[in-house]
Amino acid sequence: MPIASLRQVEKSFGVRRVLDGVNLTLMTGERVGLVGNNGSGKTTLARILAGLDALDAGEVVLRRDAAIAYLEQEPRLPPGLTALEAVLAGLGQWSAARARYDAATAGLEQAAGSAAVDALVAEQAAAAAEIERCGGWGRAAEAEAYLARLGVRDPSAATERLSGGERRRVALAALLARRPDLAVLDEPTNHLDVAAIEWLERHLAEDYSGAVLLITHDRYILDRVCTRTFEVDRGTVYAYDGGFGAYLEAKAERMAHAQRTEANRQNFLRRELEWLRRQPKARTTKQTARVNRAEAELAKSGPPRERRVELSLEAARSGKTILELRGVTLELGRVLVREFTLALNQGERIGVVGPNGSGKTTLLRSIAGELAPTAGEVVRGKHTAIAYLDQNRSGLDDGRSVYDNIAERRRGLDLGGGHPLDIARYLERFLFDPSAYAQKVGSLSGGERARVALAVLLSGASNLVLLDEPTNDLDVATLGAVEEMLLEFTGAAIIVTHDRWFLDRVATSILAFEGDGKVVRHHGNYSDYLERLAETEAAAEPQPSARPAPAPAKSGAPVARKGLSYAERRELDGILGKIEAAEAEVQELEARLGDPAVYSGGGDKVTELVRKLDEARRRAAALVARWEDLEQRSAEAGA
Repeated sequence: MPIASLRQVEKSFGVRRVLDGVNLTLMTGERVGLVGNNGSGKTTLARILAGLDALDAGEVVLRRDAAIAYLEQEPRLPPGLTALEAVLAGLGQWSAARARYDAATAGLEQAAGSAAVDALVAEQAAAAAEIERCGGWGRAAEAEAYLARLGVRDPSAATERLSGGERRRVALAALLARRPDLAVLDEPTNHLDVAAIEWLERHLAEDYSGAVLLITHDRYILDRVCTRTFEVDRGTVYAYDGGFGAYLEAKAERMAHAQRTEANRQNFLRRELEWLRRQPKARTTKQTARVNRAEAELAKSGPPRERRVELSLEAARSGKTILELRGVTLELGRVLVREFTLALNQGERIGVVGPNGSGKTTLLRSIAGELAPTAGEVVRGKHTAIAYLDQNRSGLDDGRSVYDNIAERRRGLDLGGGHPLDIARYLERFLFDPSAYAQKVGSLSGGERARVALAVLLSGASNLVLLDEPTNDLDVATLGAVEEMLLEFTGAAIIVTHDRWFLDRVATSILAFEGDGKVVRHHGNYSDYLERLAETEAAAEPQPSARPAPAPAKSGAPVARKGLSYAERRELDGILGKIEAAEAEVQELEARLGDPAVYSGGGDKVTELVRKLDEARRRAAALVARWEDLEQRSAEAGA
């Protein structure tokens, strides 16, 4: 069943048309990825769908009573509230009923007279019934769990004191807690660490009941969550079945088909022009019709050329040493890095992962020379030239134009070979048209600003590149160009990023921040790191006692499946009781979370209960799986 449809939607900004007769339909419960180059109109389309921007022509048709929520790239939170209160405020009727219940409860403590007490008890009961109708008492615990999963450590923090990344995480938690029929998420993974992204990926794929329109550069989420992909390209929206991998294949086929069609048209034109040159001036009606057909084909324009960012890193001459960290300790109020040693060689590309606030950016700042280590030594080689892209793109002057930000570095750019490159031509490599040269950097979109930052970064030679969240705000095509650039770079690179696809393509090793100042280097890309982590965790778990291997069966003889051992039969006899106890523990914890009194004791108590509930559910699931395995083996042995 359709939940929202766009019909012949048009939208322009000045002379630039970003949406030109767009038609699309979103179905109830489906997951759709929205991709396209920066500035192609993805956010505009999302805002029109959410009812935030007016359209120039066409219409938006919504299912009756459909609730649509939009996660903005720069969300605004209500002032005067805590992070948890901001999430609960978005629950509408539930929040109003909870406020009525709390007011009635407070009134009962001071009520005098049976009539007043009866009225307050009736109000309390009515409010409790409304809370149950709107999802039950567990919604407060659910809201707090969302905040914890997304990395908001202090749900009692005032919204005014939150950083930009924290505000985004609170806004995302508020949207998920609302459970809208359609969630429109604009770059939801920005400012999330890898653990939070992986949780969000699972939640959207397995638990979220509404439909999702997902604008993101995270290609793993696009591939693992989305069942369809929309591409915005030059005002048109193309629809593809499947996630990111299927989209790439289908787009390649579409482009190849367009090229074949254009080649056939060019061949037809060549044949017709040759025929025209051979003909006398006097032509029959039939000849005139043929000329008209040729002229009509000549008037058509071919498929537009796909523009791509052209990125290259000029490698500076390197000495024997590029970078060494010798017993480095970093502290900012607490120990972030403890006695860490690292030697970095040419050609190495290190990806840095870890929770938000664990010290990844602090490490880069120390390597760049912006922050002295608390202990130890950062040794940069005599010829080490560092190019540093920080998370805030602070090397840019927002009050100056795109052109002037580049010209401040150099009037002419020499990008290898001794041939100076004009700044205007250099900016064309980053997809900036001449009309954008005079635009103030502060007025650019996030993706355009990121491209300017890359243009500034790449305007000089370096042999050590430090990138802090380089994938934020970049479109998929530009990300691919950054990856290719790093793969071709002969120097060394250290990259802090949450983009797992990026790390799988680029990283030769992973630096993992594991807490309490511990930083460990793992060789290989991100998938190699995860595999090694899983092996370590599996080895740390208690293993069942080993059974002696059965003697090999004689050739040609049927192999009999061995039944349960005596210990396993005893285990099977008692496992149902353990399952019942585990499920009873789950029910007891769920009941405690459903008790309104729990939420008056502060956020720590609720968070601890949520953690215990997760553990109890895992234990119960493991026991059920073990029981099914033992029962099946017992049945097969007795067959």
